[in-house]
Amino acid sequence: MPVRHTPYHQEFVELGAEMVDRIGFECAFRFTGVEEEHLATRHAVGIYDVYYQGPIDVKGPDAEALLQKVAVRNLARRLTDGGVIYTSFCNPAGGMIDDLTVYRISSEHFWVVATPSRAEVVEAWIREQGRDMRAYITNTISGTAYLSVQGPRSRELLSGISDADLSSEALPYFRFVRATVAEVPAVVSRTGYSGELGYELYYQRDWAHHVWASVVAAGGELGAQPCGLGALRSVRIEKKYPLYGLDLDETTSPLEASLGWAVDLDDGEFIGRDALVRQRDEGPSRRLVGVALDGPDLIPAPGDRVELDGEPLGAVTSGDRGHFLRRSLAMAYLTRDVENGADVTLVSATNERHPGVVSTTPFYDPEGARLRA
Repeated sequence: MPVRHTPYHQEFVELGAEMVDRIGFECAFRFTGVEEEHLATRHAVGIYDVYYQGPIDVKGPDAEALLQKVAVRNLARRLTDGGVIYTSFCNPAGGMIDDLTVYRISSEHFWVVATPSRAEVVEAWIREQGRDMRAYITNTISGTAYLSVQGPRSRELLSGISDADLSSEALPYFRFVRATVAEVPAVVSRTGYSGELGYELYYQRDWAHHVWASVVAAGGELGAQPCGLGALRSVRIEKKYPLYGLDLDETTSPLEASLGWAVDLDDGEFIGRDALVRQRDEGPSRRLVGVALDGPDLIPAPGDRVELDGEPLGAVTSGDRGHFLRRSLAMAYLTRDVENGADVTLVSATNERHPGVVSTTPFYDPEGARLRA
């Protein structure tokens, strides 16, 4: 099958980006270097394209009822027009089909924005569950261009090329607005995967080259940099955000993944609820935590063993360098509860042993002050 391209492929090639394959898309892994792009996001602005990010449109009289059926949060109670919510879709066993965001445009119109690698699975799941309902599902991803503009100067950058009021009072965290960006109609969403103040932009693919050029030009004096998937993965692990396919899959539940705060078990019915209630009552057999190493040299690998006092406790699911924190970081499932700050040992496949510290909160900005600035 031929490789697919994102709308900005030509720009990336001209910038000399290192390209990699992601689910059949040729995508930018890095432009200058992962560390440089990571730090640009923390100090100024990082501009990201996430290869297959976009909305699955759910519309009709039963749209809300359908999403109530598949989402583990009570969307009818928690979402108002212009709101975004982080949630999960689960199978009947409580395993995660995906973690994703849902946008409410109106009571009969929603967007579902899935993890790119899971978009087709999520679309098929919604269709299957809504086959006898008055809800109409349209995958608009291929016609949509997407950019994520993340970092403490992202508001300054976008305010210069948009007619929207991007202040926190007008556009709080996890809200969206329809606006023009570089004279192009767009949805501007106060969301992202970096842990910084940031915005995600959605607009027609026809305008991709124009918007890209406008955003890059507006960010030139602000220290903005194009960023690839390498930096996206490293900024996310500093925030202890899980990554589907490594930290999450259809055998892991939101409760095991330490996402219980994003589940409304006592507030309505949804697919997988009974399994999750049993798991809550019995206690999950494992939990996802973070583990920080002393320095940035060693990157923990999936499958590395985690030990406590010489006894096996779990295994690493993903690891990366936290370039801002100057420490290597990992995500791992542990088979029993361990206090925040507990000392553990990571054991590699070659039996190298390295001390680590458990973190049950984000490594970076644990209170989330920066992304709500």
